[in-house]
Amino acid sequence: MSEQFHEEVVIKRNKGAENILFAFSAVVMIISGFYAFFTINMLITIIFSQGFSTVLLLDIIMALISLVACILLFIHRDKIRTEYEYTFTSGVLDFARVYNNKKRKNLGSMTLKNIEACGLVTSGSFKRYSSMPGVKMINWFLNRDSELFYLYFVKEGAKQIVVMEPSEKLMGLIKRSAGHGKYQIN
Repeated sequence: MSEQFHEEVVIKRNKGAENILFAFSAVVMIISGFYAFFTINMLITIIFSQGFSTVLLLDIIMALISLVACILLFIHRDKIRTEYEYTFTSGVLDFARVYNNKKRKNLGSMTLKNIEACGLVTSGSFKRYSSMPGVKMINWFLNRDSELFYLYFVKEGAKQIVVMEPSEKLMGLIKRSAGHGKYQIN
């Protein structure tokens, strides 16, 4: 039997808001960094020349808030541009989240024969599985208006549903690999 391989990347279709938010975060990061740098330098000069007073407390707090904002934006700004990567290799589906085409985080791997059910999110079977008590929903998709697909499985006694947005080709590969009767419509 030959090895089947298919890989696809899910990107946000409407990137306008994402690009504006990314640019805005860069501007806020730079401004807060400069504000913190200059304020801290000014406070150090004042404290060494005149001594510490409670009047400076508000300026110290504002400088620290600006510094923390700059650092947090620097660390988390790439998460604004998120993509999902689905890799199918002979019945095994791997999931990854990619941040700004730089950082890749592996989310997990799943042998499709181990799933109990799969199908479209618009089907009655999804409503049935998602309304079960104790089910954990895992959303690995970006476009809510897409044709979303679910995978229901039980791992170590915990019921879980992965919701994703695969292409028609990947859906076909998942249906064939999952086994007979696992693709459910109602």
